[in-house]
Amino acid sequence: MKKGIHPEYKTVTVTCTTCGNTFETGSVLDEIRVDTCSNCHPFYTGKQKFGKAAGRVERFNRRYKRKEKSE
Repeated sequence: MKKGIHPEYKTVTVTCTTCGNTFETGSVLDEIRVDTCSNCHPFYTGKQKFGKAAGRVERFNRRYKRKEKSE
């Protein structure tokens, strides 16, 4: 490898602007700020809502006259 052409890889602190959570990771940047982290993201906290998708499936099935399988 050539010397002096690669950026310096260092340990930096990542800060979440939503909840204020901080953690360390490696990067070539001096500081990283994220909008949403795993501490406050709805998918990871279990607060994600799936209500809209069910209505879309039913509407698709009505539109194309699909029948539910009976077992």
